[in-house]
Amino acid sequence: MVRLTRIYTRTGDKGTTALGNGERRVKSDLRIEAYGTVDETNSLIGVARLHASADLDAALSRIQNDLFDLGADLATPEGDEPPPYERLAIAEAQVEWLEREIDRLNADLEPLNSFVLPAGTPASSHLHVARATARRAERLMVDLSRREGERVSDPALRYVNRLSDYLFVAARHANDSGRGDVLWVPGANR
Repeated sequence: MVRLTRIYTRTGDKGTTALGNGERRVKSDLRIEAYGTVDETNSLIGVARLHASADLDAALSRIQNDLFDLGADLATPEGDEPPPYERLAIAEAQVEWLEREIDRLNADLEPLNSFVLPAGTPASSHLHVARATARRAERLMVDLSRREGERVSDPALRYVNRLSDYLFVAARHANDSGRGDVLWVPGANR
């Protein structure tokens, strides 16, 4: 159980922060960048929820909770020694739930004949911003996973990849099931 009694601790005043395992790293460390970008994605989803329909809002609420799990997964890297507590990590069931939600939303969407511009309704536009930020989180996580001595779980990588797919179909869903999508017209302004 998390218990926050003080918001500031002064322990990060010199540019470092603690991971879940107690290790201190500089705040610009790639792992910190990765889970910071997950947090940024979560915040953007919170803004999108202000404009979302009830069905999208319920799913987005669940995703926001999952993103805290993803942040905890990234903030407590797997080590050779098991931690003295249960390590919170993204589970395959969370990835599978996202896949079912993608399929559910995608079933009612108009087929695409062009790329979609990140525009439309307020909900759709905010979901596209969250999608682009989730893609950045994914790029950082992939980079981190390829660094020597660093680990990122396979379910975490799959979750963030599916998340951007979900946010794309959710944005289309918020654009009148794709009927209100703003489509790219190649070379339209030459």
